[in-house]
Amino acid sequence: MINRHLFIFLILVLVSCKTKKETEQKPIEFTIGVVADCQYCYCEPSTVRFYKKSSNRLQHAVNILNNNKLDYSIHLGDFIDKNFESFDTVAPIWNSLKSDKYHVLGNHDFSVIDSLKPLIFKKMNLDNRYYSIVKNNWRFIILDGNDLSKHGALSETKKQQTDSLFKHLSKKNRPNLKDWNGGLSNDQLAWVENELELAKKNNEQVGFYCHFPAIAEEPTHNLLNYEQLLSIIDKYDGVKFYFNGHYHNGGYVKRNGVHYLNFKGMVDTENSTSFATVRFIKDSILVKGFGREPSRNLKIK
Repeated sequence: MINRHLFIFLILVLVSCKTKKETEQKPIEFTIGVVADCQYCYCEPSTVRFYKKSSNRLQHAVNILNNNKLDYSIHLGDFIDKNFESFDTVAPIWNSLKSDKYHVLGNHDFSVIDSLKPLIFKKMNLDNRYYSIVKNNWRFIILDGNDLSKHGALSETKKQQTDSLFKHLSKKNRPNLKDWNGGLSNDQLAWVENELELAKKNNEQVGFYCHFPAIAEEPTHNLLNYEQLLSIIDKYDGVKFYFNGHYHNGGYVKRNGVHYLNFKGMVDTENSTSFATVRFIKDSILVKGFGREPSRNLKIK
């Protein structure tokens, strides 16, 4: 007959193993905060944009986000509208977030005098213009859509590559060939593909953040060379979403199972705001919108 104490020990071991297995199988659920186009400056309003009000709107968003348990928060570009000193108003507000916090570079973030452009990265706590975050079995890829652009190409090499890209695209009469748009260099595109290969190797799901849309119903705000990026994304089943700002009216497109979501601009309208929390669960991405931003249930496989 088996010893009573040994029997109890074996039962405890079996229960422990089962509990551990169940814990490992349970999908990781987490929530992030998303803001697009705060676009603050101490400037008079335009017809639709109310720049001075953005600092209070950002503070309101931070207050709400701080009442949520967030893995991190991200701003999708155009933190300021113009003027380097604008950073000094909104950066302390953003930095008061309790969660980890990240920035995407927008075209207006470069709307400062040329001599100060190299300093904006420190103001935005950016060590690299494009980078990735790996958390919770996800790889979040943050793109720099200003890499090749009239406003954000800072080296002579990148300026020459920008000129070549504009010259090439001008032959195709593209609606997004605007000075306020930008594109990805070949170096960045190669880096993206390497990141996607790493995600595939590690069995990670993938999400993209960029200021500029990669695809939209309204194409004038798209990345200059969005087709190159899409041709890469299309090859990887692990990509689940692409979040961006730039087009302040927002929008949504689903392509090959990937959710391309354009968040609305916080700076727009006289008396409203726009931001969101985004919850990741096993089979869905749940967007809870505030102000003008609609809530959505984006199914993932």
